[in-house]
Amino acid sequence: MSLTLLTPALSPAAAPITTLLADPPEVPYAGDGQLVVACLAGILAVVVLITWAKLHPFLSLILGSAVLGLVATMPPGTIVTSFIAGFGSTTGSVGVLIALGAMIGKMLEASGGANRIVGTLVGRVGPNGLPWMMAAIAAILGLPLFFEVGVVLLVPVVIMVAKRTGASLMKVGIPALAGLSVLHGLVPPHPGPLTAIGLLNADLGRTLLFGLLVAIPTVVVAGPVLARFVDQWVPKHADSLVLAGAGGAATGTAGGGREKGRKNGRERSRGAAGGRQVDDLDALDPANQPGRRRIGFGSAIVAITLPVALMLIDAIVKLTVTDAENGLRKVVDVIGTPVVALLIAVIFCYFRLGLASGMSRSTVSDTFGSSLPGIAGILLIVAAGGGLKQTLIDAGVGNVIRDWATGVNISALVLGWLVAVLIRLGTGSATVATITAAGIVGPLAASLSTNELALLVLAIGCGSLFFSHVNDAGFWLVKEYFGLTVGETIKSWSVMETVISVVGFALVMLLSVVV
Repeated sequence: MSLTLLTPALSPAAAPITTLLADPPEVPYAGDGQLVVACLAGILAVVVLITWAKLHPFLSLILGSAVLGLVATMPPGTIVTSFIAGFGSTTGSVGVLIALGAMIGKMLEASGGANRIVGTLVGRVGPNGLPWMMAAIAAILGLPLFFEVGVVLLVPVVIMVAKRTGASLMKVGIPALAGLSVLHGLVPPHPGPLTAIGLLNADLGRTLLFGLLVAIPTVVVAGPVLARFVDQWVPKHADSLVLAGAGGAATGTAGGGREKGRKNGRERSRGAAGGRQVDDLDALDPANQPGRRRIGFGSAIVAITLPVALMLIDAIVKLTVTDAENGLRKVVDVIGTPVVALLIAVIFCYFRLGLASGMSRSTVSDTFGSSLPGIAGILLIVAAGGGLKQTLIDAGVGNVIRDWATGVNISALVLGWLVAVLIRLGTGSATVATITAAGIVGPLAASLSTNELALLVLAIGCGSLFFSHVNDAGFWLVKEYFGLTVGETIKSWSVMETVISVVGFALVMLLSVVV
């Protein structure tokens, strides 16, 4: 993540360190041509190690940084120093945010809050409104939940709703998957957007505001609208499918699955899809356990939207109140800071989701704690991406990319999207695509306005979702959960991801004209 701050309000005292780490070397270690080769060699090493050698992305990024530095003729000690500096700075800037977000998502799942939201909203619409409602539910749950956890929670509901109403599985399932995927790729506090925000020193509040503006129409197009066509390409019904058992499939899936390899993705999804038959939504509700109580619908909604609301309020106040010494702005600056906003939401979850659902204090504590092991892989991948980014800068590659992009007059938004698309196609990892693309186009950030930086984060996020295929664990999760063939998964899930990427990027370009 960046050696920069998520927002200027986080810690002004850290600015000198940020500036120091972000400065490229005064004299490059090699000529422009060699530095370009070094950049390509480093990226190629990451792609080959992940796809062919089946090495974990964390190790692949470390070795890719080493290859880049060596080809650029950096001194070995400098390569190590650059990587460690980027790794440590990135961990400090996003680690707390990802951990707090994971705690909120885990408590929402364990308390029955997610089930309460789904049950309440699904019961209020008829068959024609189901695709739209499933997209809305997925988008709401997608705010705090990692993609894989969202899939585990929603797929049993999707299958159950399809069985009860006789609706096509694709008409109900595609909108739900679209809602989860769009939020995962474009809206903080998910790791991908947070990583790009930090690497590019973008303003989190504006990125969140623009991200929601892009996400809503993208979900509509890639969800309920696209589902009508996918239903014709993949006519699928839920009669023969078996729902995952209540809560069993969710164990140990705190968010890293989308970034893991094909084999792990297939094994996990098969295990989850082989659960028992469930005929009633209430059977999935943790509130049915002895001594537990059903929490309120309002409490569940507030737990999800509270951090986003606080950060949005902060962004709006900054746009409307220009006086930095204004009392209201000072207060909002504090509560709208991502760490504070998420911490407030975690405290709310402790009382209104945890204790209010009948959990003991120790159980609440254990629930929060159980959310942390699963995010270790994501944190390491993100931090290693920060190390790769810093190696790119310290080798002098950043200057070459900046001069080239300026010389050919290519838009930074287009460049960011294209680079993310290429890395996504090669590695299958949305997070690796995001952090690598942000590191490559980072040198262009100095010439961009605050609004343009926020849009660049979204352009990279859109590119990172392009055409999920067989090297993405998410591909296999969807295939096995919905009982599809590889061809059917490509015609449904892969097409949906591509539509999200293209439509989202088109909306980003439209926004760039007016903001």
